[in-house]
Amino acid sequence: MSDKGGIKLSADIGGTFTDVVLETPQGIRATKVLTDYDAPERGLMEGVGIVLDQAGLTIKDVDLVIHGTTLATNTLIQRNGAKTALITTDGFVDVIEMAMENRFEQYDINIVKPKPLVDRTLRLPIPERMSAQGDVLMDIDEAAVAAVVPTLKAAGIESVAIMFLNAYANREHEDRAAAILSKLMPGMPISLSSDVAPEIREYERSCTTVANAYVRPMMESYLMRLKAALRDLGSTCPLLLMTSGGGLTTVETASLYPVRLVESGPAGGAILGAEIARECDLPSVLAYDMGGTTAKICFIDDGRPTTSRAFEVDRQYRFLKGSGMPIRIPVIEMVEIGAGGGSIAHIDELARVKVGPQSAGSEPGPACYDLGGTEPTVTDSNVIMGRIDPSNFAGGRMTLDASKSGSALDEKIGTALGLETPMAAFAVGEVVDENMANAARVHAIEIGKNIATCTIVATGGGAPLHATRMAEKLGIDRIIVPNNAGVGSAVGFLRAPVAYEVVRSRHVNLAHPNIAEINTMIEDMRAEATAVVEQGSFGAPLEAECFALMRYIGQGHELSVSFPARTLTEDDVADLAKSFDRQYEKNYSRSVPSVGTEALTWTMTVRTASTDSIRTAEDPTKSESVVPQSQGTREIFDADTGQFLTAQVYNRTELSAGQKIEGPAAIVEDQTTTILTKRFTAYTNDFGYLDIRRKTEGAAQ
Repeated sequence: MSDKGGIKLSADIGGTFTDVVLETPQGIRATKVLTDYDAPERGLMEGVGIVLDQAGLTIKDVDLVIHGTTLATNTLIQRNGAKTALITTDGFVDVIEMAMENRFEQYDINIVKPKPLVDRTLRLPIPERMSAQGDVLMDIDEAAVAAVVPTLKAAGIESVAIMFLNAYANREHEDRAAAILSKLMPGMPISLSSDVAPEIREYERSCTTVANAYVRPMMESYLMRLKAALRDLGSTCPLLLMTSGGGLTTVETASLYPVRLVESGPAGGAILGAEIARECDLPSVLAYDMGGTTAKICFIDDGRPTTSRAFEVDRQYRFLKGSGMPIRIPVIEMVEIGAGGGSIAHIDELARVKVGPQSAGSEPGPACYDLGGTEPTVTDSNVIMGRIDPSNFAGGRMTLDASKSGSALDEKIGTALGLETPMAAFAVGEVVDENMANAARVHAIEIGKNIATCTIVATGGGAPLHATRMAEKLGIDRIIVPNNAGVGSAVGFLRAPVAYEVVRSRHVNLAHPNIAEINTMIEDMRAEATAVVEQGSFGAPLEAECFALMRYIGQGHELSVSFPARTLTEDDVADLAKSFDRQYEKNYSRSVPSVGTEALTWTMTVRTASTDSIRTAEDPTKSESVVPQSQGTREIFDADTGQFLTAQVYNRTELSAGQKIEGPAAIVEDQTTTILTKRFTAYTNDFGYLDIRRKTEGAAQ
């Protein structure tokens, strides 16, 4: 960092709002603006101007800009990316359509499978073959590579993916094909599987490489426009991008591998949740981030989010594994559902209230925005139920029209079901709360969590509105709503390290390892990752973390096991096998030590080391609390009685540590409102966080 005080900007572009946060030594300033779909950088720059004006600063005072976005995700889901061709080994053009050759929905005779991003006519075969060990079995036919160029030009191809069989073991043929195409088609974006996802399993590698090629022109163009907009404003500081795995990377790396940004926005909320877990000494956390378009749920254990090396985009069946497009990148593992403030409510063919996944977004937005939207949304429901004050939305920058909310709910929900407006609103709110609670239950069961022992950390503009009701449904007794929760993902970006993961697939039988070969591979991985991280590390010390994906010989899936990030010895390899046995027993309640062990894939993540010590908060319930001064009252719908209750209203900016608020109540701030149902009490802790606890049995309701 420079000597200008460590001033940082972060921005998170979502499907409805763009959140911008400015962090200075004096504190945080934040704003929300509607996302501009035609030019997302316009909304971002509008938000930047607002927070800089609030702080009396200019862009020249900023040392670092950090950005995360769902643009890549939306492009994949909406199928509006570049026209892409796939060049692959002869005989393997159908890999991305054959997938796993299984039925993820066994008994659905009308099963809907994910549609490939590349039509079959644009999957072009090239004679070549590598062995799994990287030996050349058939030289690449260079004339065949050149011969596809007229086809690419005639089809108006904007991006090319190259995926040759076993290129993870030897990239020579992919490099040669790319060189030929680059010479004949200068400027054509080319994505190689040996760069994007150099791992075994050609289906996942094909999908990831194609997805990268599909979003690359759009993301490159956007990032270049954003850099130009910041430069024109006078910025000279670095711009870093949030990745799906919870680290930061440079614009140059993000432009080459934009698929790594697919889950970058939601990752910020998980990072903030992890920091809060450490500050509040919470062993098990359910990070709950609800924005305008989607809700995200992530489990955090011992201050670390659950991570994975694979996830699916655009699932055809909401909770069914295998029904989406697999992407092999480092990612914070979370469940994402279409349950945001802009999610549209409707009546299905069985006369049931359904919410999402369709969203009104920012254009035209919920009916109450009065921007042309006529469909009832979750935000409209919250306005009618008194959870949102129409006159003080987004810090007073928007005035909502409650009558439009009522009309939309009556027309689309109430009339069809014979419900008065408040009950129609309640029906929508209750369905969306149950959708989120059910997603959390399913995810907890999948990964073996006891959800009732978790603490909810609520971030995003919508989560504090719904958190206490969700906790009631899940049997959870504690909720934390941090400062600036409404822009939590953007705040989380400011807490992320600069990081990059490198992966290699190398089969090693741990009974007969080639130690020298393993160490050479590890050092090559360290050098590659370090070169990326040093571009944005500002001289900060670096640390490395290594994992091997291992299994018993003959198994089909692997477990991730850590090993030291240094030159390995024979003892280290023996310890790796023992660590796998322990991990296997932890997961499956038994090990099989008599069976040999093998490692298939190796990963190394290099990141900037954290130098900040975590200060923990005292339990606010252990000391005498003071009841703050109420700012007035509001009528809020009660789920138990079906009636409106009078709730006290508090301004969060006027609260201080050691205060206590009994529900029902509304705690209002610029970017969100925290709703306390009558079963909960909120305390303000040392950091100013709202520490919400369920009232004990017998307490006043």
